Amino acid sequence: MTLADQLPESTSRNLLLNATERVAVSLYPFLDKPKGQNATHEPVADLRASFEPGSAGVVIPTSNNTLRFAAHLIGTLRSVLNSTLPIQIVYAGDDDLNQDDRARLSNIVESGPPLEFLDILTVFDDSTLQLQTGGWAIKAFAALGSHFERVILADGDAVFFQPPEVLLDHEAFVRSGALLFHDRLLWKNVFPERNEWYRSQIRQPSATLEKSLVWTENYAEEGDSGLVILDKSRTDTLIALFHICWQNSYDVREEVTYKITYGDKETWWLGLELTGATYEFSGHYGGIVGWGEVDSRGQNKVCSFVIAHVDAKDRLLWYNGSLLKNKGKSGMTNEYEVPTHWMIDGKWQKGDRKEDMSCMKGGEARNLTQYELNIMERSIGLAKHLDAMLYPVSNETERT
Repeated sequence: MTLADQLPESTSRNLLLNATERVAVSLYPFLDKPKGQNATHEPVADLRASFEPGSAGVVIPTSNNTLRFAAHLIGTLRSVLNSTLPIQIVYAGDDDLNQDDRARLSNIVESGPPLEFLDILTVFDDSTLQLQTGGWAIKAFAALGSHFERVILADGDAVFFQPPEVLLDHEAFVRSGALLFHDRLLWKNVFPERNEWYRSQIRQPSATLEKSLVWTENYAEEGDSGLVILDKSRTDTLIALFHICWQNSYDVREEVTYKITYGDKETWWLGLELTGATYEFSGHYGGIVGWGEVDSRGQNKVCSFVIAHVDAKDRLLWYNGSLLKNKGKSGMTNEYEVPTHWMIDGKWQKGDRKEDMSCMKGGEARNLTQYELNIMERSIGLAKHLDAMLYPVSNETERT
């Protein structure tokens, strides 16, 4: 496909494109139209034609279970950060996100373009995907199926300090066409079989991978897929996205990727790496935003339940984990608290369980700026308002 894109209109180019279509469908059967739709002999060309040239937008995979967090994110993007980027909500059929919940999300938008909705089951053949029960698997297909050419793919529980527009101008994204973020630097030499598997798959590591501490020092976790930015106008990025989607198809995720790694998070860089696409990671492994403490030795640390990321100038950009103080603990489903401190490049003290607080020490414990505090205060205030609107009668089971 890359070679065909470089050729002028000709018989040779058409032969290459026809061969590309045949090979693509044989490797990635999900590219076929869903049952009941008119079959096409050019699914790749049709998919590419659906991308609006020059477009960019935020894509948020959402289900009935993540409705609350998606509402918080949409509210922050539009009403706090004043983003004007279009937002597309992607779901897998009415059982995944019903019509009433789609209407509730639409009603929270007070400015900017109206929300767009995409049922991913109308785009791809689901017979090899099973996306309605696939959890994280829908994310890659949401990125591929969106009509946005430049996709900012965000988890519903992502929290932004800056408007998402800044991501489109991020130097690493402009250079490479794919910007990823690192996970926490954890568990060195704890999962040797995982590191050995990476080496069995990757024979000629890219310059990007050679910088990876997972690759060079056998740490366990590489990617935080809560935010992924891709330029599908670049052929290498698009081909890589086909591979990423394949890794998240039912048989592959059940037999390989989700067994060896945790969910979809490592499929992004791995697909880009294995297909030879250019990509870059943010400059730091995952940091933390939370609350400052002092340990028994007088050393500063920052503790919370989330992973934070910075921009190219080391300013807070976003974190995952929602605006709730601890979304993983059932007894704290209504508890919010404005974070006050953050840290990068320190050493993690990981909580034993997902719901337990983790801390980072050894780096500089920095205060949030007044601007950042204001963003958090306004975002949390809006989240409480949206909670009351979405759930007029408090119902713990409905919100968990």
